Amino acid sequence: MSEHTQPQPLWEPPVAGSEADTLVGSLERQRRTLAWKCEGLDAAGLNTRLGSSSVTLGGLLKHLALVEDEYLTRRLLGKELGAPWDTVDWDAQTDWEWRSAASDTPEQLFALYESAVARSRAHVREALAAGGPGFLTAYTSPRGESPSLRRVLVDLVEEYARHVGQADLIRESIDGRVGEDPPGDFPMPGHRAGDAM
Repeated sequence: MSEHTQPQPLWEPPVAGSEADTLVGSLERQRRTLAWKCEGLDAAGLNTRLGSSSVTLGGLLKHLALVEDEYLTRRLLGKELGAPWDTVDWDAQTDWEWRSAASDTPEQLFALYESAVARSRAHVREALAAGGPGFLTAYTSPRGESPSLRRVLVDLVEEYARHVGQADLIRESIDGRVGEDPPGDFPMPGHRAGDAM
């Protein structure tokens, strides 16, 4: 490595990597940015709203924890969801994760989000080992189609990108924090040193 070459940060998709590494790297970047936009806030900060919107940073953390588990636990591998999702009457409470986040502490919200991300990483590694980006999900649509892992990862990047944009605006309104990228030493959510991505 020359003195002008810097190692690729863990949270960046590779410049010219494999399809799987690019998709996973793009998702990891979105996860890390969302965590940074929510980092360091108390309950009041996580419950801040902009204008007439009901979206909060706490709601985003809980919603994206659900999205992680729904897509990369239930749909990808066909596994049942655990707590807290398994006790919710989703027909009667379609927006439960958004509304209930207001009653959760910051510690509960971050723990829920980080554990969902850690599970998702393990499930993606399992699917990639079994079939690569073309691995077909356990989920079958009403038309009889099973999406590939590739499609699921693209859908998740899209979901995160939309919500990270919302998080940008909310966080700026709270304390002026702006920026596209977290500082280099900001940790990956749900990742312990030595863990594989």
